[in-house]
Amino acid sequence: MRHKIFRAIFNITATATIVVTGILAACTSDSSSSGPAEEPPACSSSYIDTPAGPESSSSATEPKFSSVTLQSSSSDKVAEPAEVTSSSSSSPYLWHDEFDSIDTAKWTFEIGTGASGWGNNEWQYYTNRSENAFVQDGVLHIRANKEDYEGVQYTSARMTTKGKFSFTYGTIEARIALPTGNGIWPAFWMLGENIDAVSWPACGEIDIIEAVNDENVVYGTNHWQYEGGHAQYGNSTKDYYGTSKVLDITQFHNYKMVWNEKLIAMYVDDFKYQEIAIENAKDGLEAFHKPQFLILNVAVAGNWPGFDVDDAQFPNEMLVDYIRVLK
Repeated sequence: MRHKIFRAIFNITATATIVVTGILAACTSDSSSSGPAEEPPACSSSYIDTPAGPESSSSATEPKFSSVTLQSSSSDKVAEPAEVTSSSSSSPYLWHDEFDSIDTAKWTFEIGTGASGWGNNEWQYYTNRSENAFVQDGVLHIRANKEDYEGVQYTSARMTTKGKFSFTYGTIEARIALPTGNGIWPAFWMLGENIDAVSWPACGEIDIIEAVNDENVVYGTNHWQYEGGHAQYGNSTKDYYGTSKVLDITQFHNYKMVWNEKLIAMYVDDFKYQEIAIENAKDGLEAFHKPQFLILNVAVAGNWPGFDVDDAQFPNEMLVDYIRVLK
């Protein structure tokens, strides 16, 4: 969840040029593309990373996290065993959670403020308390609160499947409603399973859903390492190559990510807002052919949303009806 200003500037010719947050990508046309006619060609893996945007940092290392297992409330159901693979050959799922309860075999809470505010100068303290994450009527609530706690003024939750479930290739479907408000930053995203061995951004990061402040816009982004630095490519529902989708992100929408050997594409209600070609990957894009795990969180303030936080919005919640990873 690193970010982010990405604006595509291109000339549609036999070879197009796209400038995205200091990344120069050489793109070539592909008449076999399944995208809309007005959509420019998919990007190749020729990238140049320069310090640009609010998130530039002298360090390319993702901060280390303190992780503890989520403490379930007394009303939660008994956790089922972790589903690292599908439970039966007839199941359509690699993994899924319908959120009848918070399943400690599937999820772990990451605890604390994180080094440098989780790498983005965020202000919240992540906890494993029911005040910040709970299930009600089959829906997961991740709640950001305004409160004094462990020396900070805001609390929230960050749940991860690291060490419990990761996968390579598949389709993710999720029904999610997002919070809005000045200084709020919800996300549903992924990191490479090998992050502890290779660090960030070499592990690769896939941001399926991000939103900031009171925008009714969803952003999708890919991050990876190029020549020892950070490269990224992203788009949004506000402007996907001349198309857009009007959204009230506080209402439930159906989000989907398709990930295979050739591409990663993201959709909301079947509207595509991000796609990146990864076939014949090189220059760090190889990270997107390796296992990744899931993360849900709601941050408060940070490099991307800024530091003008409207305290009147709290408590503010991200709601998750289900997450399903299909084969």
